[in-house]
Amino acid sequence: MERIFELLKEKGYARVTDMAERLEIKPASVTKMVQRLDGLGYLKREPYRGFTLTKLGRDVGAKINHRHTVLFEFLSLLGLKQKTITKDIEGLEHHLSDETLRALEKLVRQLPVKSKENN
Repeated sequence: MERIFELLKEKGYARVTDMAERLEIKPASVTKMVQRLDGLGYLKREPYRGFTLTKLGRDVGAKINHRHTVLFEFLSLLGLKQKTITKDIEGLEHHLSDETLRALEKLVRQLPVKSKENN
């Protein structure tokens, strides 16, 4: 969902080939994932055009994107390299409670965030 949300934000569309490249997996795996997300109501497939997110999908994607941003800003405060931050976020964002995320966001908003280029 996060990668689809990012692609739609960047390009305005998402295709299986774009997702496979982004995730470094085979297009067949992406197709299965897209079919499943379509069945769950998160996205709408458009034959030969790719897919878009439904309102439910956009809401979930925005929430995931927000979690990612807060965690990136927090870990940036620690002076970690971007590669390390990216890897750690992938694990943290799935296990962090909403309550902890809100506390981290409050902390981040009170402190200056280091520039992304410094990492």
